[in-house]
Amino acid sequence: MSWLSNWPKPYRLPWLLLISVAAIVADRLTKIWVAAHVPLGGAIPVIDHVLRISHWTNEGAAFSLFADSASPQAVRWGLVAFATLAALAVLVMMVRFGDRLNATSIALALILGGALGNVHDRIAYGSVVDFIEVYIFRYHYPDFNVADSCVVIGACLLFLDSFLPRRKPAA
Repeated sequence: MSWLSNWPKPYRLPWLLLISVAAIVADRLTKIWVAAHVPLGGAIPVIDHVLRISHWTNEGAAFSLFADSASPQAVRWGLVAFATLAALAVLVMMVRFGDRLNATSIALALILGGALGNVHDRIAYGSVVDFIEVYIFRYHYPDFNVADSCVVIGACLLFLDSFLPRRKPAA
């Protein structure tokens, strides 16, 4: 990505926003494909005993937290409000750091795209489609989707980036 680092500063933020849009589009397309090709509750084995493409809906938060709430509409709109506020905070940070193309700004772009992908589903359908089902030996990891993956990858990038030494600005 060194060719991009030589571009004038104002041109980097659109590239970061393009990463966010690509995450949203990938999330939408995969969820549409799963909804059209895998019956609700069904699954397609990809790697036996390791990976399946399943079709579940999640009305709750991560790992289906709050999915069995007595007031599902409050949970739905609470999650929409929280994710929207988080996405706005990430967008502000992207604008602030958008003059740089580095692990932090790319991580923020992935988190923004993932958050907005799931917010779209909660507003439009009341739940998100989870379809990536992973088994590690006998452990069944909760199903997730592309938007969730973008948020986790972004968070991991931020974590790893926190260990990198910082360059001191030239005096």
